[in-house]
Amino acid sequence: MTQEHAQAPPLGAGLAGRGIVVTGATGGIGVAVARAFADCGARVAAVDLAADEAQALAASLPGDGHVGIGVDLVDVQAHEGLVRGAEEAVGPLAALVHLAALLHRKHDVRDVDEADWDAQVDVNLKATFFLNRAFAEALRDAGRGGAIVNFSSQGWWTGGFGGSVVYNATKGGIVTMTRGLARTYAADGIRVNSVAPGLVDTAMLSDGLPPERLQALVEQVPLGRMATPEEVAPTAVFLASDHAAYITGATVNISGGWLMY
Repeated sequence: MTQEHAQAPPLGAGLAGRGIVVTGATGGIGVAVARAFADCGARVAAVDLAADEAQALAASLPGDGHVGIGVDLVDVQAHEGLVRGAEEAVGPLAALVHLAALLHRKHDVRDVDEADWDAQVDVNLKATFFLNRAFAEALRDAGRGGAIVNFSSQGWWTGGFGGSVVYNATKGGIVTMTRGLARTYAADGIRVNSVAPGLVDTAMLSDGLPPERLQALVEQVPLGRMATPEEVAPTAVFLASDHAAYITGATVNISGGWLMY
């Protein structure tokens, strides 16, 4: 068979048998992401604040070698131990897919207090930096490359909606941080990218958002509907795989055309 007619490798090329850390794994998108990696033959360390739920998810994934880990990512001192423990459980790590996030929606910005700010910045931005660094440094120390896929939001560009100003400020920070870390670790063969979903049919999106407001937002989407988590997950797999070997510092927009750039 000539090269031009050779069949392209399937989604997830290079990930079979390799370890993947997925944070926020029991959330709406997180479950779909963890399952998508397992479907590719990867061994998933499902990380979440709720240990029992993370373990139940790991047990439900196809294939074997998965593990559920409960950890509070706000405790940045725990990050190095988390990476080390995940590698001991699932084998050499190929990628970190970081979805863990917190949204405190306030419809009037005058209702946002310091506790709201601190909680969202600590989970969404501070923990992202320190976990990314712990993961990248572990790969660097081991002398091997890998990938980090951070989850941002369409709100990194638009500023968000529904009282989510602080949440989306952290998501903008994630995009900037992703670019900076991509430059920092490129020479080590560590790629850092992010995903920016739009409206995805999850509990986080609908929580505290009146149905009529949600419907008005959906009507602004050119494709005319929300995404399912399963429509977002393959992009994370792609960015972690050999298919994306020459992609770093990118933010991939998955918003049904709502956000275009």
